[in-house]
Amino acid sequence: MSWLTDLVRPKIRTTSRKEVAANVWEKCPSCGTLLYNKDLTENFRVCTSCNHHLRLPVSERLALLADAESIKEVDVPAPKSEDPLKFKDSKKYTDRMKAARKKTGADEAYRVVRATLKGRPVVLAVMDFSFMGGSMGQAMGNAIVTAANTARENQLPLIVVSASGGARMQEGILSLMQMARTTAALVALKESGMPYVVLLTDPTTGGVTASFAMQGDLLLAEPGALIGFAGPRVIQQTIGETLPEGFQRAEYLLEHGMLDRVVSRNEQKDVLSSYLNIFLHSKK
Repeated sequence: MSWLTDLVRPKIRTTSRKEVAANVWEKCPSCGTLLYNKDLTENFRVCTSCNHHLRLPVSERLALLADAESIKEVDVPAPKSEDPLKFKDSKKYTDRMKAARKKTGADEAYRVVRATLKGRPVVLAVMDFSFMGGSMGQAMGNAIVTAANTARENQLPLIVVSASGGARMQEGILSLMQMARTTAALVALKESGMPYVVLLTDPTTGGVTASFAMQGDLLLAEPGALIGFAGPRVIQQTIGETLPEGFQRAEYLLEHGMLDRVVSRNEQKDVLSSYLNIFLHSKK
């Protein structure tokens, strides 16, 4: 008998590895650092390594700006028809809506609320880029008009947080009409003497930029936010020129007089409060 048979082989224990949830870590799209999701959430989704501002869900945006337990939803009328053109490309528009609702848990690409910001009553309209790219259709038009009318009727400041890829193509001309509708409602708000403030976040493009997102009495933006009408690639292909570095980013727009200030998330609530105090004090 071989001496090997006299040896007792060590037993190999099978260890069970707990599955690590896919959302425990997130990679910063700017510097590539792996960020612990709990820490990222506590820092309002700002990279602790490079200060890149990742996109912020609507619920977290409201938690950032509104005082705790002050949020009250504002009812926004639904469009008469959700699919007025019976639109279909590779999918039916109604199927795309169902998929977006399942993915986000939201009914549409916005939330309109009344709340207080450091004790001051305001109306907040926050856009949701995760819902069909925050695209503007009839529902979005209704939301901005309702927010403006609510602010005017109650003599409250209006704050809009924009995030959009532009008009919702599935609604055709009805989507483009929202540019005029929202502008008219905001003109009435301004004539009432109430301030209208816009916080532009990444990205804000297309018909939203060409209408209500750039009409604020005060235009703030988050660091690094892409803001423009057409995308930089489309512009570069159209004019056949190389665009300047940082073109259409918030810092570039600030340098060229298109914005009033670029504000990091940890300062936004204080900055908004300070400006509202100035606006409303001067109104007295």
